[in-house]
Amino acid sequence: MKTYKISINDTKEFYKKLGCDSGGISILSKKSKLHTLYIKDLHVGAANILKQDALSIGADLAVPSGVIIARDKYVNAVLIGTTKHFETLSRKELAQPFGLKQLAAELKSYVKEHNYQTKIMGVLNANEDSFFKDSRFDNSQACQKIENMIENGANIIDIGAVSSKPGSVAVDENIELKRLKDIVDTIYKNKYYEKVDFSIDSYSPKVIDYVLNHGFKIVNDITGLKDDNVCKIAAKYNAQVVIMHMQNNPTTMQIEPSYENVILEIDEYFKNQIAKANSFGIKDIVLDVGIGFGKTLEHNLTLLKNLEHFSHFGYELLIGASRKSMIDKIVSSSIEQRLPGTLAIHLEAIRNGASIIRCHDVKEHFQAIKVFEAIDNIN
Repeated sequence: MKTYKISINDTKEFYKKLGCDSGGISILSKKSKLHTLYIKDLHVGAANILKQDALSIGADLAVPSGVIIARDKYVNAVLIGTTKHFETLSRKELAQPFGLKQLAAELKSYVKEHNYQTKIMGVLNANEDSFFKDSRFDNSQACQKIENMIENGANIIDIGAVSSKPGSVAVDENIELKRLKDIVDTIYKNKYYEKVDFSIDSYSPKVIDYVLNHGFKIVNDITGLKDDNVCKIAAKYNAQVVIMHMQNNPTTMQIEPSYENVILEIDEYFKNQIAKANSFGIKDIVLDVGIGFGKTLEHNLTLLKNLEHFSHFGYELLIGASRKSMIDKIVSSSIEQRLPGTLAIHLEAIRNGASIIRCHDVKEHFQAIKVFEAIDNIN
């Protein structure tokens, strides 16, 4: 007999290859993935009940000392268990008091599987103050840049005409549309939208309405649908909408950003904005935690490490950290030198649940992602 430790990603496929019967594959798969759930402000009564219920099925709840004697009314805790454990607890806690019924409903959302194809969103900027000069274009170069991106593996091309780098100032929507109009008309005339999906990086209703009427399918809104008119227009065209989180605005967002808990605050923001989108009839939603938009380095790293949390909403997750200053804060580097750091961030984001990667370097990302997927998919 010989043994070796293995890492399994696609557990169902692995057990199928192992020769397990079909009924056992589903059961074994649910026992193979471990979840660690942080619970904030849990009633001490709920903590004691949940602790005992978790232990009774082989899971566990980490709690502070003093819980057994109810020293504090509310505590923070960590629930540890497999998918099977979470499903069992989601049923057991439905009849329990102290808010456990709500927790039971939430447990189901954390273990629901979502399988999305990884997509590359290439970036093109029709403004002269974009922080990465190689993403800028004029109309004479645009067709070549678009064709190169398509050839290099882009699934989506995101076009914008207003800088959102820290300290940038908003631009009048008529100026924004003037910067974009010729290239949008060219995309429509040449039917590039039949080869790749086009996204508009804008929060201007006038701009969004124009591009959605000319072959664009996605609205990438850094304000997260703040403007009701954007919601109405997106719903009219049945467009996909990217809801991004940003603290404050581009002019002020990096002036001492602060959160009590960055994960929970962005979670609450998404909950509210999803409800708003749904109220206007928008169903096709992508979530973006907004790396670098009102976040310190620690906030960014925390979000990347815990990105899987946001999968519980059931929507695709987008990450865009391409050549951003957080890389310079880790390893001193100019914008032009940040491709390796960008790839490291984006591959880790894919591992943690992202399926759309917004980047400047399409060809390099295509190769990196294909190699990553080849390793990840081997069983």
